Amino acid sequence: MPDAFYLPTDDPDRFVATAHTQGPWSADLQHAGPPSALLARAVEQVDTSVDGPAQVTRLTVEILGAVPVAEVTVRAALARPGRSVELVEAELSAAGRPVLRARVWRIRRTPVGLPAEVIAAPVPPPPRPATPSEFTEPRWQTGYLRAIEWRFVEGHFERPGPAAVWARQRVPLVAGEEPSPLQRTALLADSGNGLSRLLDMADWWFINTELTVHLHRQPAGDWIFVRAATTLDQQGSGLAETVLSDATGRVGRGAQALMVGRRDG
Repeated sequence: MPDAFYLPTDDPDRFVATAHTQGPWSADLQHAGPPSALLARAVEQVDTSVDGPAQVTRLTVEILGAVPVAEVTVRAALARPGRSVELVEAELSAAGRPVLRARVWRIRRTPVGLPAEVIAAPVPPPPRPATPSEFTEPRWQTGYLRAIEWRFVEGHFERPGPAAVWARQRVPLVAGEEPSPLQRTALLADSGNGLSRLLDMADWWFINTELTVHLHRQPAGDWIFVRAATTLDQQGSGLAETVLSDATGRVGRGAQALMVGRRDG
């Protein structure tokens, strides 16, 4: 298997998804993490209109349909330019139809002289376990889940309930490229739903319709610490919330709106 989630083609906007992108619902469909990260990559390649450096402070990915493990096309453009803040939009298509859309806010990055008392002292997350976590069920050891190294501090994919885990990708997002901090974050942020599942996947489906990530700073390093919890409602909706950190401390938060139902319903 190629050691990347996506292989580039002669067209810089087209990529071929590998088996590393497979999600837990079907071997023919991608986990939303890799295509979300591919959208983040496209956004980063859009020249900024902001005066000086800019950073992503919010990434929202709308999931319009299932993403096949196949060739995809990604395009991004500046939707609202500005000297201090700008909006970038991106779209990922498969088989000629849009399946994901992203809207991303970027703001200028410059020292503003904040008073020391308003800056919260960083709180490092729990230490990273020395060895990768073990899995007993085959369904948690294929595709995307296998392409990420998981080191659980609390909970586990194989046990329902909240979880806290250190994670890093084992393979690049695009073959031959080093992923950026934003790409690494987008790749993992969509895992909150699965990490903190409350239901058995054999009997229930709980699918997120979107992913929203807010970042107050960019993460550093290969490892991302994800603390996730899910809340469900009897009417078939839910919310998965994640706190995202690096080795120094918190960098932001993710959320996923969930659609829940019985598999035989």
